[in-house]
Amino acid sequence: MTTGTANTLTAGTWAIDPTHSTLGFSVRHLMVSKIRGRFTDFSGKLVIGEDGTASAEAEIRVDSVTTDNEQRDEHLRTADFFHAKDFPVATFKSTRFRVKGEDFVVDGEFTIRGVTKPVSLDVEFLGVNPGMGHGPVAGFEAKAVINRRDFGITIDMPLPDGGAVIGDKITLSLEVEVGSQS
Repeated sequence: MTTGTANTLTAGTWAIDPTHSTLGFSVRHLMVSKIRGRFTDFSGKLVIGEDGTASAEAEIRVDSVTTDNEQRDEHLRTADFFHAKDFPVATFKSTRFRVKGEDFVVDGEFTIRGVTKPVSLDVEFLGVNPGMGHGPVAGFEAKAVINRRDFGITIDMPLPDGGAVIGDKITLSLEVEVGSQS
């Protein structure tokens, strides 16, 4: 993986730094605006092989969801949405990395509420930096659009004049900093 410059990821394990990363999402609300949220408890790693092959995995504690509205956040934790009591962790495991111009696509399996579906993340590699005394760091931005119904989140909240309170399409937005563990 390169950015077109000398910035490359070296072989080894790169762990997500949660204090410098954001795993967020957005969804249509009342058909005219978007609600944004994020998860505050997550971990993951990127492993680069000596031959340049890569794999990635992440775990997300769904009860750490926040939309900055406690009433809505509590509803998101219920069986209507994340069902956090029975399915506390969502996971992503890569199955393939593909080059796409100067960026790449990470195909993988995303599991939420016990349902696993393929997801493709469009990823921009932001480069590598020597870090601040704790070893090199690298940055990525990624996006994917999923359909909540595919993962068993089928709550319907229709509006009296047509449409719905929440949309089906969820945009996942990740800003991730990883640190070399090797």
